[in-house]
Amino acid sequence: MRCTLFKLSTLSLALMHALPATANDLDFTPFTPTQSDFGGVGLMQMPTGRVAPEGEFSLGVTMNDDYRHYHSSLQLMPWLEATIRYTQVPDRLYSNDDGFSGETYYTDKGIDVKVRLWEESYWLPETSIGLRDLGGTGLFDGEYIAASKHIGPFDFTAGIGWGYIGNRANLKGDTSLGDDCGRDTSYKGKGGSFDYARWFTGCMSVFGGVEYQTPWEPLSLKLEYDANDYKSDFAPNATQDSPFNMGAVYRFGNWGDIRASYERGNTWTVGFTLKTNFNTLAQNWIDTPTPAYNGAQGKSVEDIDWDRVAADLETIAGYGNTKVYADDESITVVGSQSKYRNRDFAHEKAAMILTNTGSKASTYHLVEQQANQTTIQTDIDAAAYRKVANQEYVGANVTETTTRVNPESARGMLQTDTSKPWSVSVNPSLQQSIGGSEDFYMFNIGVTAGASYWLTDNIEFGGGVYVNLYDNYDKFKYDVPPDGTDLKRVRTLVRQYISDNTVRVSNLQLTAFDKFGDSFYVQAYGGYLETMFAGVGGEVLYRPLNSNWAFGLDMNYVAQRDPNSEFGIFTEEVHYDPITGRYYRVQTGTPTGHFTTYYRPEWSWFDDLLIKASVGQYLAEDKGVTLDVSKQFDSGVIAGAYMAKTNLSAEEFGEGSFNKGFYISIPFDIFTVKPSASRALIGWTPLSRDGGQMLGRKYSLYSMTDARYPNSEFTNR
Repeated sequence: MRCTLFKLSTLSLALMHALPATANDLDFTPFTPTQSDFGGVGLMQMPTGRVAPEGEFSLGVTMNDDYRHYHSSLQLMPWLEATIRYTQVPDRLYSNDDGFSGETYYTDKGIDVKVRLWEESYWLPETSIGLRDLGGTGLFDGEYIAASKHIGPFDFTAGIGWGYIGNRANLKGDTSLGDDCGRDTSYKGKGGSFDYARWFTGCMSVFGGVEYQTPWEPLSLKLEYDANDYKSDFAPNATQDSPFNMGAVYRFGNWGDIRASYERGNTWTVGFTLKTNFNTLAQNWIDTPTPAYNGAQGKSVEDIDWDRVAADLETIAGYGNTKVYADDESITVVGSQSKYRNRDFAHEKAAMILTNTGSKASTYHLVEQQANQTTIQTDIDAAAYRKVANQEYVGANVTETTTRVNPESARGMLQTDTSKPWSVSVNPSLQQSIGGSEDFYMFNIGVTAGASYWLTDNIEFGGGVYVNLYDNYDKFKYDVPPDGTDLKRVRTLVRQYISDNTVRVSNLQLTAFDKFGDSFYVQAYGGYLETMFAGVGGEVLYRPLNSNWAFGLDMNYVAQRDPNSEFGIFTEEVHYDPITGRYYRVQTGTPTGHFTTYYRPEWSWFDDLLIKASVGQYLAEDKGVTLDVSKQFDSGVIAGAYMAKTNLSAEEFGEGSFNKGFYISIPFDIFTVKPSASRALIGWTPLSRDGGQMLGRKYSLYSMTDARYPNSEFTNR
């Protein structure tokens, strides 16, 4: 591998610097990397050494007579690109069972990863190493090393590919062993596994190309030498008359582009891409301004209108359901923060409101709560803040006056209490599954209405009703597994819960919270815990203040709800399906729970990551580990992926081999004109299967206590 990298860099330098630079790069339109046919930065069929700016997110589709690629790429780190792709093959059906998949096209799921090894410099090209289709069935799996060098309006690329990318074997490989030069192209189990044993094996080819930025800024042209000969292609009609591909890209500013290319000497390909950047995504708010400093001082507690103070704290600083305690030494505000994700804004506004009361207090205590449980206390030095409010020195900032501490008991007398024992909410809901056998995209959209009442400060009774507005889960035919699996139907009965019930109680439970010491949080709950399961359980979380580590344990005993009864529970394990004439099993009662480690790396190469590893038993009684990794960008958008590997074999699990999925958590205030701490969660599940499935709990103690980590916005992951 080191030898290959050296040869590739040497070849790139020889080619690039043999071409004279006729003008300075500043004389040309800035070069912008574009997406390849497969998704991810590249030419057309071939990748390049380039990566997109950190945080760039794209959705695209590429179509020709042989393939339809639906792809999404995200530049997770400055050096790490990840791509998820679904490919349909119009000339092949999903399966030979018309009653199961009907006319659905064969669909392949793949994951690509590109790692930038080093950035471009005067002498060195930008160089990356990548894996294509590392998590699919191997239709397009290949590996590559690519280097790109920019000269004037031209961006040159040279690379070496293996597998599908390098099947031409113009550098190394014996095609007498087969079109793949002896590379193992089979896949393990039911697909979806990482077949790392065959990486960088088989045919090996050189590829290259150039992208030309025309003087007309929206238009760029591409030319590439394709290292694949398409002799082992899965599409039955894919042939090649020429190894050269040529194309054009027309960009619509920073938000998208359209592409057209003539490839293989016989095939027209078209596509488009929509994109944004999660780091720079922002919205201009119409916000309540921070009051001006009035300079008042020396007032006693009795002379202050505390009801007005509480109202201002809610409307201006975002602290709701507040209790305000005060004496001549301190003011303590206890409440929930629902307005600002960046708590520095809340601290600034709250400090100004309290300063303008003219109180004699020397310290302000802002105690944040979630579900009536205190999570973090921010102490503000009143004298130091008055200097900030009066702008007595350059660069004055509220952060210089604050200290984060564990919550303490409030001092002074209770002056006002705006907390309410009840709350109501209405939220849209979207559930979706992509790439299934019955239909490529299945979804349900509805509305969830919730209400809760606090019986005491620690005990809540609440519930929610889901109203299904529209879905296409009537196409979901996974009534009895046709692929030989015999797991209990803990998630694949989804159609009966959604399509067969327009209105359904999704949650109805009693929850008790408590806290022990400074760092232990606990909850216990019982009732109808989610749409499909009822039972009892509890969770304990150890989370020290400001620590990037936390540990949690949840334990539950649950049984599956009967979709044909609003409040019924399955009591018989075996059921008969009259349509298929086969029997299936459901979950009549099982313990389930996990021990979870939460870790926030504080490394420059892995900034703003949250890594969760959970070990335990799942709903289908399988045991294993779930790994969930998410990245937070500067805008507050969170992108994550998870995978669950259990003691089920690939054959027992069924298609996909193990459970996996992806999600994006988007702050509401990106799309609204007012700041908000609320979020919308969008998830992608490749397939609905029963292995590796966790209980959906109403509350997560880690999410509730997100404020205990400095500058955290990881709520609702």
